[in-house]
Amino acid sequence: MPHLRPYVSAVVRRIPITTRERRIEALDLAGHNPFNLPADEVSIDLLSDSGTGAVSTDQQAWAQRGDERYAGAESYYRYRDALQEVAPYRHLLPVHQGRAAERVLFTALLGEGRISLSNTHFDTTRANVERLGAEARDLPNQELFDLDSDHPFKGDIDVAAVREVLDGPDGHRVGQILVTITNNGGGGQPVSMANLEEVSALARERGVPLILDAARFAENAWLVIRREAGYGDKTPLQVAREAFALADGAVASLKKDGLAPEGAFIGLNDTELADRCEVDVIATEGFRTYGGLTGSTMEQLAQGLREVITPEYLADREHEAAYLAERAHHAGVNTIRPSGLHGVYLNAGRLLPHLSPAQFPGHALACALYREGGIRCAELGSLYLGTLDEDNELTSPAPFELVRMALPRRVYDHSHLEYVGEVLAEIAKDPESVPGYRITENPPILRHFRCRTEPLG
Repeated sequence: MPHLRPYVSAVVRRIPITTRERRIEALDLAGHNPFNLPADEVSIDLLSDSGTGAVSTDQQAWAQRGDERYAGAESYYRYRDALQEVAPYRHLLPVHQGRAAERVLFTALLGEGRISLSNTHFDTTRANVERLGAEARDLPNQELFDLDSDHPFKGDIDVAAVREVLDGPDGHRVGQILVTITNNGGGGQPVSMANLEEVSALARERGVPLILDAARFAENAWLVIRREAGYGDKTPLQVAREAFALADGAVASLKKDGLAPEGAFIGLNDTELADRCEVDVIATEGFRTYGGLTGSTMEQLAQGLREVITPEYLADREHEAAYLAERAHHAGVNTIRPSGLHGVYLNAGRLLPHLSPAQFPGHALACALYREGGIRCAELGSLYLGTLDEDNELTSPAPFELVRMALPRRVYDHSHLEYVGEVLAEIAKDPESVPGYRITENPPILRHFRCRTEPLG
């Protein structure tokens, strides 16, 4: 049966159609860093799926009921009840975005010399750990390193490696085990329920808090239903609740699976820990019943949480990602397999073998996509993960040179994705024409967000 998308456009926004000459000029002004480009210079924006989706007419309607009273507003209770249905923690604290949730909870759990173990810390998560003087240590499943395999749960944490750390001389320093669902830094790959059950049992045996970074909880639940034995007859809501129940707490940006442009939460069962976090939220975010969010936003989030767990929506999300991956493959560009939901990860290192990691092939492909087609993406390679010396020369490369094409929710149709495939095909016809890059300005923290580069030659 043909695939039918479960929604239509109700409001549209014009996208700029620019010339190649104009895009070259814009890249020069931006220091050849896609993060520095003004959005009105971008035709297809696949930089992030965070807060970039389209809200529904129902979300807009509920937003009109936003109660903006300072304490105990009606909108807070509707938001809390919708959240409790998905993430049944005893204590739920609203905050304005995921980074705030990380900052508050990590401050309570970590500190100088402590360790956070994870399947993969994403960029800002790692920054929030390291700014406390703690160590962010990644322990991904080894299947993750075979980009071409169809292993269904490459996002899993390596439980044996976690056990080894806990049993070793650093065991007493571990302040949390953080499992990101889906594993964004690991190619958007899902985490299995079997893996969560195993690491949950180990964490509770050793008295170490297990925390979910659950920004894409619904997408992970859908891939569990689609790929894991014993879950095919469950609903996304049932799987999501089961995942949250296996953890002692969670942080989640709801700019992803909350289907809204703002919002996040901290969920905890430990009352003493929740009290410490609440004091921080009140001091830095807002009162405990709004946490920096407007009543209108909380109404949008409450409705978004209802919409995101519908099978029709998630099936369409899967179809969208698979279609973009198919377009990339048709263009001759390899991607991380199997496809996830929130984005497609291009293997830039394989497409551009003439560029060494020191010439940042992932960054080079991201710049080429913008230059040739006005498409903005994010590099996840040595510019992001590599180690540089004081002369900005690469000393330790990333394991892979990738480009993430993140899919904003309910924004682009197949004609837009076909266009992305056509631009990729043009680049793939003559990959050696894509130049490498060098860094001209290198900020000490979150380099890929803020650096400036220039093409070689």
